[in-house]
Amino acid sequence: VLPAFFSFLLTEGRKATETMALRMMTEKVMGFAAKQYQSALGASLATTGLRYEDLLNEGERDISEALSLAEPDVLTGRTRRIKRALDLGFKRKNLQDYAPDMELDMFKSEIYETVEKLRSRDQEYALLNAHNK
Repeated sequence: VLPAFFSFLLTEGRKATETMALRMMTEKVMGFAAKQYQSALGASLATTGLRYEDLLNEGERDISEALSLAEPDVLTGRTRRIKRALDLGFKRKNLQDYAPDMELDMFKSEIYETVEKLRSRDQEYALLNAHNK
């Protein structure tokens, strides 16, 4: 009985090592792909002057609630960036043609923390009310 137990442990240990190695390799590949995608998306956003958060869908309940809780300055800036991007797209121009010295922070987060809090609140609410189903 004892040798079978040890062989079981060795087999499980080998599987765990293989799984960990596969996970590490997957994380490295995904990290590299994410950096490449982020740089490509950043370049695309820089041509229009948008931020990543400006691309979030207002039709989602969490996003619309976070926008309703946001400061008026945040909403005004978002609206102006979107209108400017639409205008530049219509004219087929880049933001760098009009404002070459403008410093952009495409990945600045102003509402996403609120979105995460709202999602965790909804998840907690669902877990607390799971017994009602």
